[in-house]
Amino acid sequence: MRRQFAASDACRTGLKEGEIMGLGMEIGKLIVAFLVLINPFSALSLYLDLTNGHSTKERRKVARTAAVAVFAVIAVFALIGGTLLKVLGISVGSFQVGGGILVLLIAISMMNGNDNPAKQNLGAQPETGQARPARNAGAIAVVPIAIPITIGPGGISTVIIYASAAKTYGDIALIIAAGLVVSAICYAILIVAGKVSRLLGATGLTILNRIMGMMLAAVSVEIIVSGLKTIFPQLAG
Repeated sequence: MRRQFAASDACRTGLKEGEIMGLGMEIGKLIVAFLVLINPFSALSLYLDLTNGHSTKERRKVARTAAVAVFAVIAVFALIGGTLLKVLGISVGSFQVGGGILVLLIAISMMNGNDNPAKQNLGAQPETGQARPARNAGAIAVVPIAIPITIGPGGISTVIIYASAAKTYGDIALIIAAGLVVSAICYAILIVAGKVSRLLGATGLTILNRIMGMMLAAVSVEIIVSGLKTIFPQLAG
């Protein structure tokens, strides 16, 4: 994790071509890590279900508000993550191992094709069989679409882990920049949710979800290994 933000140190002396490439790679790594964890495709079904009966304008508002909420969560915990651990007296290594295990469990659930229980309950129709009335666009955008469906405990833990490894304000800026890009991607995917759902179908979404799960498992292992090396420096060799 210490090497993760090495590129940002170059900002103090001016960026050369190689340093710019390194900086781009660091942002890219953060974007991929956030994207596979947040996995906006997993929120498509719930988004379509909860916005059923809304106009196109209202659906766009829901997507926009949800994306802003996701970015706000990432930005806030990127800024306070390191301080939060210090206040609670939790070591960075311990949180990395604990957070990594949580992320790994989420990844295993994704690979097994298990849906988030919250999605099943929140998206369920009333037992009477009557259509659910359209809900307030702003309300459903923040809860449950943005929180906890799009970014939940696993996503928040990952942001805190990266924030706790940050050495400079430039490092924090990288995390926030990656969060901005991922939030924009979430917005774009929700906007075309209907088309994506029809294009991929249930089977396609399931396959995509499992692929994301495999990538997320790799990210979680990296987090756990980094935490173990922090706790047991001798493992770093």
